[in-house]
Amino acid sequence: MKKEILRSDIIAMDIYGKERSMRRKAVSLKKKLRRIEIGPFATFYFENYETMWMQVHEMLFVENGGEDQIQGELDAYNPLIPNGNELVATMMLEIGDPVRRDRELLRLGGIENTINITIGETIVEASPLEPEENRTTPDGKTSSVHFLRFQFDETQIKSFCSGEISPLLSIKHSAYGHIAVIPEESRVSLSEDFQ
Repeated sequence: MKKEILRSDIIAMDIYGKERSMRRKAVSLKKKLRRIEIGPFATFYFENYETMWMQVHEMLFVENGGEDQIQGELDAYNPLIPNGNELVATMMLEIGDPVRRDRELLRLGGIENTINITIGETIVEASPLEPEENRTTPDGKTSSVHFLRFQFDETQIKSFCSGEISPLLSIKHSAYGHIAVIPEESRVSLSEDFQ
């Protein structure tokens, strides 16, 4: 598995435009396996090289910034590619109604510090990829998007990849306590990030 998008991995936008529909469909199928809902409105999108390659190309295609835009996109999205001993996820708090969204986000300050993956007796804590000031406002309102890293040791990787125990994804915030079993097809897909 590739762990970094290089400048040489970026294809010309005219070629990407012709292939865009086909590429989006292919990545969409893979992303579906890497999407895990937990509770009524938290969704985790586990990223990898393919999802981030697609995101970089989408940004370049839509914003049409040319060569000057490329390095900024690589700097933004390369940190979301797992390095071989971790899983990386974008957590989105997806609440359509703006009044309810504001109310809930005000209750969920610090939520990014309450997330883990449990495999049997082993717990892998999530750590935020962003500075604190980017995640929670002074009044305690959290962001609706968080970028998280789950760092595994070798024993945890073996346990996760073996499939002998179903891993659990948990949020243990006082205002949002939910657990979801990581489905087997998702576990298999995420296991590829450790290769």
